[in-house]
Amino acid sequence: MDQKKIGAFIARRRKELDMTQKELAEKLGITDRAVSKWETGVSLR
Repeated sequence: MDQKKIGAFIARRRKELDMTQKELAEKLGITDRAVSKWETGVSLR
């Protein structure tokens, strides 16, 4: 799949749930920087 499309989906769902990147990161046990990279399509690893 296209990383940019996946990133846009993640960002859209996070915003629909009224969560910040930091809140999502804490739930997933990762950094907010990683969430940012996912949402911009830079890295999905």
